[in-house]
Amino acid sequence: MDKYFRDEFMDRRHFNRLAGLGWLGLQSRSQRWFDLLSDQNLEVDGTRLNDRMKMLATFGANAAGGIDRVAFSDANIEALDWMSGLLVEVGFTPSADFAGNLIATKPGSESGASPIMLGSHVDSVPGGGNYDGQIGSMAALEVATTLADAGYTTRHPLEIAVFTNEEAGKTGSRALAGELEAFELDIPTASGFTIGEGLRRLGGNPDRLEEVRRSEGSVEAFLELHIEQGAVLYEDEIDVGVVEGIVGIMRWNVTVEGKTNHAGTTPMNRRADAMVAAARFVDLVHTTALQMSGRQVATVGRLEAAPGAPNVIPGRVTMTLEIRDLSMEGIEKVYNEIGQSVGRIEDQTETRFSFERFYTSRAAPTEMWIRDIIEKSAQGMGLSSRRMPSGAGHDAQSIALFAPVGMIFVPSVDGVSHAPEEFTEPQDITNGANVLLRTLLDVDRTNT
Repeated sequence: MDKYFRDEFMDRRHFNRLAGLGWLGLQSRSQRWFDLLSDQNLEVDGTRLNDRMKMLATFGANAAGGIDRVAFSDANIEALDWMSGLLVEVGFTPSADFAGNLIATKPGSESGASPIMLGSHVDSVPGGGNYDGQIGSMAALEVATTLADAGYTTRHPLEIAVFTNEEAGKTGSRALAGELEAFELDIPTASGFTIGEGLRRLGGNPDRLEEVRRSEGSVEAFLELHIEQGAVLYEDEIDVGVVEGIVGIMRWNVTVEGKTNHAGTTPMNRRADAMVAAARFVDLVHTTALQMSGRQVATVGRLEAAPGAPNVIPGRVTMTLEIRDLSMEGIEKVYNEIGQSVGRIEDQTETRFSFERFYTSRAAPTEMWIRDIIEKSAQGMGLSSRRMPSGAGHDAQSIALFAPVGMIFVPSVDGVSHAPEEFTEPQDITNGANVLLRTLLDVDRTNT
């Protein structure tokens, strides 16, 4: 009977005629098909969405055209307060959890159903752009507003989540997954506050983080819209990216110990120059990741020499090592390969290396059935799509530890991100929000 309805009677007149003849026996099935028909024409208001994007860009705006809305800053707090007010207007109850996340809830029509969660983040890197994270948060708000305007109530409860401190460690989403470690609370941030201090500024409580942890099955599904932060979709003129998985990330502090000495009086063959060893290590990291098969990437992103004087041979260098891959096993493989060659550098330069891991974000495949829904939603709108991995980390990978996740990409012009020049066309933003809306409705219908 379901196939008969799907193939022959999607027209409301046919549906009503069959209902009048008593063909629909069960009220539950009748309600499903009425709902299916009633949401076919729902679309977000693209003008409203893009106007709100512009308004959000005023919180922490800088002279370069980007934003300095770093986590825990006054601008971050002001943006969250503004969003909370808009969520109240469309029937949601917003509050800050103990991890500083803004979580806004709205009941569904079916008792006992687990919530569907939508969202992203609004904090930025210093000197960042106006689209990374913000599209996902504002699109979630727009979807909520569209449903409220239509008087449409989903079966599942809805949660709109704006996660805290995504850019400097995904603090909020990792707390929900129980992955946040105690030592991280003392890490200073670009706001001038430690993470623990910052959580309190947002209304959280770092002493009660265990209470925000979500159990497996507590969320029906999580959906996140995001800019690609790369140029694949833009250059290939693809409308929507269907994310297959989000890379895992591991980071280490690397220390090189040599011998401090006078730069003018110490012969070249009697030096234990930590900077020379560090330079060879940087090249080692690059060539190792480049030559291995796979999609892994490895980066030395920060380096400091001590004592840091022009006329002194550096006796110590500290730097970071970051490795990303779609599997944690792949990350370990790259790390071990690098480690096997470090001894050679030590022998050549008479230095010693030490490694301290300080950050881990697990690789997270998205859910296959949600990928299918996203792809179908894009196709139903006449949009082109491509399945692809995410090379950047996102809140969705934390949520994937306890719930099925789906992620939607829209193009980034020229692939620019984390810079004032970051830009996504208004139509692409609207397209992404409509795919998010259709995906939500399909997930809500499917999982009841």
